[in-house]
Amino acid sequence: MTQTRLLAALVMAPLAIVAILLLPTPWMVALAAVVFLAGLWEWFDLAEIEDTLARTVLLVANLAVMVALVWASRSSTGYSMVLFQLASVIGVVWWLLALLWLGRFDFASDHNTHARIFKLAAGALSMIPAWCALAWIHASQPAGHRWLLTALAIVWAADTGAYFAGRKLGGRLFGPRKLAPRISPNKTLEGLGGGMIAGVIVGVVFALISGATPAQLPAVALVALVTVLFSVIGDLFESLLKRHVGVKDSGNLIPGHGGILDRVDGVLAALPVFAVGKAMFGF
Repeated sequence: MTQTRLLAALVMAPLAIVAILLLPTPWMVALAAVVFLAGLWEWFDLAEIEDTLARTVLLVANLAVMVALVWASRSSTGYSMVLFQLASVIGVVWWLLALLWLGRFDFASDHNTHARIFKLAAGALSMIPAWCALAWIHASQPAGHRWLLTALAIVWAADTGAYFAGRKLGGRLFGPRKLAPRISPNKTLEGLGGGMIAGVIVGVVFALISGATPAQLPAVALVALVTVLFSVIGDLFESLLKRHVGVKDSGNLIPGHGGILDRVDGVLAALPVFAVGKAMFGF
């Protein structure tokens, strides 16, 4: 881990934690919309949408969907989460379909065809459900802000655990076999295992801080495990898009980390599954 990458993380992580814990849900949702739409702008690059006007129109269209969801969720007593919950479920379904896409490397790789349409639809199905899941988790009672931090901490811990396990153990337990050699040749099965362990441990610890009871911890561990696996799908899917256009990073906004999309790719897939799992098991 380079010094620049570490310093950037030391700046970004506290800011994110403070925002999650202290901002009211409407402000947190607005801030998340800015971040996710910035990631979507970079997604347009990976889909090779080069015309600025076209990209702006597409971005405004996605923003309009977000605004419409908020407007349609108003009620006499505040806001209903039904549409946000439905969008989160759609997000889980989408990422299962994305897993199938990962197994077909060449699908939608030729941007001289209609491939861009698939990738633009994938962008909307990635960003909007993740944003809705974030709002749903943060607005949940009690301690929704802590549960959102738990969801994100699982992804952050999984990334860190995978990095160090991959560096220390890569190739020693499973030999030369890689997780997805054509999409991301540096990702190892040992790294995946390390990420799963780290994500589950951190998920259980943060869940206790968020108010989970000991009896709920097995369910929390299961949801954390599935959340980690989905975050890997999100990470690999962005890597697939980058492979199609031959770039290393989605952008260069964050020193040592690449673009916004490079930082939120796993989060996009993790948030819907965590939100749905949390609702299913009632913790």
